Amino acid sequence: MTVHSGGCHCGNIRLSFATALDPAGLEIRVCQCSFCTRHGSRATADPNGRLSISVEDKARLQVYRFGLRTADYLVCRECGVYVAAIAGEGDDATAVVIINALDDRELFSREPVAVRFDAETREQRVARRRRAWMPVEIRGT
Repeated sequence: MTVHSGGCHCGNIRLSFATALDPAGLEIRVCQCSFCTRHGSRATADPNGRLSISVEDKARLQVYRFGLRTADYLVCRECGVYVAAIAGEGDDATAVVIINALDDRELFSREPVAVRFDAETREQRVARRRRAWMPVEIRGT
């Protein structure tokens, strides 16, 4: 597996995205919801990969929920960078990583796919995330 590191601008949140897939071949999703659009979000996940998130100071971590309230959107309170979204808890938690928060983001060069999830029910959204997102571990929260 190759590890792609990154995090927020001030360094409070650090990311390690492990995947065996070529970053140039990974699907990049550009969600069209108002939150992701405002953040210029480009997200990806490898269901066979893993995302590790380390938080130095949890007081500077903003966890935001909206809409169907099925995921936590992680934003640094200090520098404002959106780094990942997490659904579920504990061993069942899955995530997407925000490519713009990775140090080697230029390697993720596939043309982004615009996606809309507004028509999903809560159950459909949870099932899609379980299937398409990747395991995640969070330390320091």
